[in-house]
Amino acid sequence: MKLIQQSFTASRNSIWKRSFIYTFFLVVVLLMACDQQPETTFGKPGDKFVETLLAKMTLEEKIGQLNLVASSDFVTGDFEETDIAKITKEAKAGGILNIRSVERIRTVQKAAVEETRLGIPVLFGLDVIHGYKTIFPIPLALSCSFDLGLIEETARVAAQESTADGLAWTYSPMVDISRDPRWGRVAEGAGEDTYLGSLIAKAYVRGYQGNDLQGNNTMMACVKHFAAYGAAEAGREYNTVDMSKLTLYEWYLPPFKAAIDEEVGSIMTSFNEISGVPSTSNHWLLTELLRNDWHFNGFVVTDYTSINELVNHGNARDDKNAAELAMKAGVDMDMQGRVFLNNLKVLVEEGQISEELVDQAVRRILEAKVKLGLFDDPYKYCDEERVKTDIMNENQLAVARESVAKSCVLLKNENKTLPISKNVKSIAIIGPLGNSKKDMLGNWMAAGEPEKAVTLLEGIQKKVGSDVKVQWIEGCKVDDSDKSGFAEAVKLARQSDYVILALGEHGWMSGEAASRTDINLPGVQNELAEAVINTGKPTAVVLFNGRPLTITKLDEMAPAILETWFGGTQAGNGIADVLFGDYNPSGKLTMTFPRNLGQVPVYYNHKNTGRPLDPERPDFKYLSRYIDSPNNPLYPFGYGLSYTTFQYSDLTVNSEGEQVHISVSVANTGEDDGEEVVQLYVQDKVGTITRPVKELKGFKKLMIKKGESKTIDFTLTKDDLAFYHPDLSKSYEPGEFVFFVGGNSQDNLQKTIDLK
Repeated sequence: MKLIQQSFTASRNSIWKRSFIYTFFLVVVLLMACDQQPETTFGKPGDKFVETLLAKMTLEEKIGQLNLVASSDFVTGDFEETDIAKITKEAKAGGILNIRSVERIRTVQKAAVEETRLGIPVLFGLDVIHGYKTIFPIPLALSCSFDLGLIEETARVAAQESTADGLAWTYSPMVDISRDPRWGRVAEGAGEDTYLGSLIAKAYVRGYQGNDLQGNNTMMACVKHFAAYGAAEAGREYNTVDMSKLTLYEWYLPPFKAAIDEEVGSIMTSFNEISGVPSTSNHWLLTELLRNDWHFNGFVVTDYTSINELVNHGNARDDKNAAELAMKAGVDMDMQGRVFLNNLKVLVEEGQISEELVDQAVRRILEAKVKLGLFDDPYKYCDEERVKTDIMNENQLAVARESVAKSCVLLKNENKTLPISKNVKSIAIIGPLGNSKKDMLGNWMAAGEPEKAVTLLEGIQKKVGSDVKVQWIEGCKVDDSDKSGFAEAVKLARQSDYVILALGEHGWMSGEAASRTDINLPGVQNELAEAVINTGKPTAVVLFNGRPLTITKLDEMAPAILETWFGGTQAGNGIADVLFGDYNPSGKLTMTFPRNLGQVPVYYNHKNTGRPLDPERPDFKYLSRYIDSPNNPLYPFGYGLSYTTFQYSDLTVNSEGEQVHISVSVANTGEDDGEEVVQLYVQDKVGTITRPVKELKGFKKLMIKKGESKTIDFTLTKDDLAFYHPDLSKSYEPGEFVFFVGGNSQDNLQKTIDLK
């Protein structure tokens, strides 16, 4: 027994010694492994999280967070051979744009989180401008709905789809006010009015970001282009901007401020200059105004290579100088230029830039990732199951169809040409855009799939089924001079009960880098329209375009014109709903349609002059007028017809303390139920600073049944009537005010009162 006990004790001691040795080596190995593996545990994101992480970062790792790189899609198996793989594994990418799909994004995120020292997740972004897979009408079209709830809902759907496919960040909304339809990017904005544009900016931000960015179906918005990009001279893309700060504050800045008030997460600089200094290097714009005055706490990202372009502007000597100027101005993230990546380290080492300034920018990027919950779960947007349920589902397609119908603007409708009679048995669709799937999606189609777009032909065929014979013929191309198809088009028109002309622009003819000097219908489309309309058959024109066009000749010829813009995935179905009266059009123009290009820039809220046009003496020479054209546009801001008619009456305006109460009666005097956008405009008759002839100050969209009358009330405060002064203060001035209420900016009831 003693021997056994001694043997047991010796064995136990031996086991203990071996266990100690094994444990010792295990600890050593684990320590070595910890030194080699990503330091992904910093505690729960919170007030101290970012500072703890920032303190662990090398200067090179900090600079990497300020680099936003573009990538084309790649085959997942080939990822290791891509530049994106290299730059991600070297911790030199804080964000990546233009990668789509859960599989690809998970692959890149895995490299960032598991193969870098600190494991900081990447922020993935894309230009999701008017939908991701389900493409909605272009933003200019959506603005014509005057339906803020609908606009917010389209952004909500876009966020649901984008996040289901791996994305966390969209470069939207574009809130640039523009009065020049030559500029192609008017398609991306909300038109010419600051008040409406500000409300729409808020709606988009709410839609994208929701109530909680921690959710896996909300995404960070990026308001752009800061600032005044919509005022590019001659409507030419990337051109210079020159305006007073008074004009900037009054008309171009408010939509950005509105987005910031809605807590937008990021803001993008514009390509143009402000007061002689490019936006990307403009300290007054990015720091004094944005940070100090407006207290913006998100991050600033440049537009594509705009730091590099400071050299071409003549504002920087070289890329190194450009990096210094942009960083000192207040830029946080460099999109695609790699100027920060290649120059900031040297600038810090030379003492040209402090590391504290770099820290400030990095802190904002890290805080954005914390807000999005990426440190809690870097793969939160990589759920393959959501791809099956949250992209192009029935509810999303229904919203898309509704948005198409509500964005259409009925410009002309003689002799009740529309809606199309149920007695029609044959329809000819004539024109180059009658069956063009890709053009339905317009510009900036994100991950939209043209093959899934519903064309006008398809929408009408689905609407009428086999009861009506529907045929389409191209007639001509969008933008060439070949008329050889005219004869067949005319022949088909004569054989049909009803003709729909599908005319306009290609989708690529608007958007970025798509400025035009001639905004008429391209090619020989006007001639095609004339040949077809001359057959005498009932004809409606359906326009597809991304900007206001000069369609004066078409307006003279066509009995009916429906502006449909580029409607997106459900374009054909939504347009068919309007053409056949299943939806009564209610859209109103948010950009003025000029009679001819010589009127541009043309907008409703212009200033008066010392010699305004006198309606009583329209031919008197020495007034502010043209000798070859009327001053007024073809179609004004706020204009849009309905299949029914509305009559305005009983306008009252009363002042009570700090408030002004406006009331008007609107009756539906037609034969159909319909929605009307009741619009309130104000003119401040006399001011220390001259005021516009009128300004939109309110609107209400409501359904009024046939034979019904409704009373609509508005309340304005004196703050609503305040304006900016040369010292950039904003205040109200008592005096005489004219209040206008009506269905557009020109045809109004009006009442003048004195306000104290």
